Amino acid sequence: MEKVRKVPRGTRKRDVPLTKDGIYAMALQLIDADGVEALTMRKLATALDANPMSLYHHVPNKEALLHGVAARVGSQFREGQREDIPWQARMRQLALDFRALAHRHPRLMEYSFARADYVQPEDPFWRGLTETLAAAGLPASAIPRVAASLCAVFTGLLLSELTGALQRWATLPPAPASTDGEDAPPPATHVVDATFSYALDATIAGLESHLARREP
Repeated sequence: MEKVRKVPRGTRKRDVPLTKDGIYAMALQLIDADGVEALTMRKLATALDANPMSLYHHVPNKEALLHGVAARVGSQFREGQREDIPWQARMRQLALDFRALAHRHPRLMEYSFARADYVQPEDPFWRGLTETLAAAGLPASAIPRVAASLCAVFTGLLLSELTGALQRWATLPPAPASTDGEDAPPPATHVVDATFSYALDATIAGLESHLARREP
């Protein structure tokens, strides 16, 4: 029998309105706690102190629910005002802010990054990315293709980090291990941070090289 999360004391429908925003907010709490696979419409209804069937007046199914939750989290991304700094610094901060958002909701973002429809034209991240490429001097006709490539780089890199693959790859020995005189390995968090920074450096350097080739 499916286990149902108990409703926290004092949490009732009057506290969490049965609206799309209220449903998405509670769904995000459950996903953060237990993951996407553990979320069911029945568990969500119990957490909202609502009849399960009443949820379908707002969201038709779980897939639509997850899409709405992902869009709600994506709208939290704020690229800020970076017109007064070089495009390289804007790109770096954009990627770091995107990474910080992924770390706030890792279970949802792991699910979302694996979906082809996660990034949409109206998303703040996409707008910030395309504006940064325009500031770098990339022709308008080339921006969609380059932005798509960078989306693949950033989401793939973050997905690897969230699944633990990046940490494992970054700690693989380059040759058969030897314990003679070796220093202790750095903390795993430092390894992943450094690896992400290295990948970001390589991405920016690659874009600089691409722009240089386009110059007369």
